[in-house]
Amino acid sequence: MDAAAWTVLAAVVAILAAVVPVLVFASGTGDMTKRRPLPPGFFGLPLIGQTLSILRALRANAGEEWLRRWVAAYGPVSRMSFFGHPTAILAGASANKFIFASAAVAPKSTESMARMIGRRTIRDVAGDEHRRVRAMMVQFLRPDAVKRRVATMDDEVRRHLDAEWRGRDTVAVMPSMKTLTFDVMCVVLFGLRRDTADDAVRRELSTEFQQLVMGISVVPLDLPFTAFRKCLAASRRGRRAVAGVIDERRAKLERGESSPADDVVTHMLAEGLPDEEIIDNVMFLMIAAHDTTAALLTFLVRYLDANGDAYAKVAGEQEEIARCKTPGEPLSWDDLARMRFTWAAAMETLRLVPPVFSILRETAADVEFGGYRIPKGWQVMQPLTMTQWDPDIFPEPERFDPARFENSSAIPPFSFIPFGGGARVCPGVDFAKVETLVAVHYIVTRFRWKLAAGCDGSFSRFPLPYPSQGLLIDIEPIHEQRNA
Repeated sequence: MDAAAWTVLAAVVAILAAVVPVLVFASGTGDMTKRRPLPPGFFGLPLIGQTLSILRALRANAGEEWLRRWVAAYGPVSRMSFFGHPTAILAGASANKFIFASAAVAPKSTESMARMIGRRTIRDVAGDEHRRVRAMMVQFLRPDAVKRRVATMDDEVRRHLDAEWRGRDTVAVMPSMKTLTFDVMCVVLFGLRRDTADDAVRRELSTEFQQLVMGISVVPLDLPFTAFRKCLAASRRGRRAVAGVIDERRAKLERGESSPADDVVTHMLAEGLPDEEIIDNVMFLMIAAHDTTAALLTFLVRYLDANGDAYAKVAGEQEEIARCKTPGEPLSWDDLARMRFTWAAAMETLRLVPPVFSILRETAADVEFGGYRIPKGWQVMQPLTMTQWDPDIFPEPERFDPARFENSSAIPPFSFIPFGGGARVCPGVDFAKVETLVAVHYIVTRFRWKLAAGCDGSFSRFPLPYPSQGLLIDIEPIHEQRNA
């Protein structure tokens, strides 16, 4: 947070402390003794609560440690205040199962995220509206649809590595992977084709999204010179660019020059979704479909560099597939099915460094869990690493061991949830899997790498995991003759 924002926050806290008595969130009166108690914990200062403490921990990559201390003090069901709202922290596999099964616990975006992306995304709507929007997206994300796009993803990956890696001695992996996954998403999902007028739109969207994503987890102070104000401006510019794409697709649809099967935007227009909802969902997809996969790829490169045995197994698997291909021949769906250990390594990476620190939800009615009452309107924080780093579930949890996922049925239910669960399981699982496997194949078969001098591999979580120096690696080309 910049200095101006800290100054404003300090002033707000001082005023509240002077004029407002010590407050806690009201939890009802009258028949309280007949109800179950609220979870243990405390709310802290009005409006501020534990927000700044958590954000500081995330910046220092100490979010998991913060959570472990909190859960050790107050138990797996506890209360706090986050971004000005009473919040219940529910940790553990049983809590994950409860959250995914309960119709009274619905997804919720922070105010910052809602202001950046919109309030009518697939994440925010419920019931029939959620099912309707999900069905529109699934048309392009289900396995048979993704299968038809493998060659396109293959082409995008090779283009990117030729342009950004070949001929260079050093690469910053995270910025490179963000560019790659953004381009794949734009071409495959939104039909923003290469070597056309769409190139300018794609570059504009990429620029604005790199800025606005930084505003997802900041304190929403819309004041001059704050990071939030800068990110809001980027969001507005991004929304205008998406609106321009919608107008262009609508005109082509009306002229009979396109089909709803061409891309997500055209399909949503044909289904009658209002423009504002299309913009909200495109904004959401653009973050969900590229930032998280970019983080996965970046940290997979990091872990393979640090674990020679795992690297050798991934490289061997990929080289065996490469030997069966002719020069320039793209990967196939069957090739991807053979990349079992590579995907196990990707899952282990997601276990160690989940792209999302926690999932935020909201109670639509009073609910009870673990002997405690969680009132209607409370936020529910679902921390992912409390099970994924649990030594009783994953022995030596800090160790990178892809073999854990070679037999995924051995992992206890609801203890590893990288793609959510229940009716709201991520519809883009297959898209992310294919994109990851294709990228890893060409990185591993074309390059050797090691961390660059001075790059220690450390990272922060704000808002998503981001390594120091973007994970700077020294690269050496191999097998340049294949797919050149």
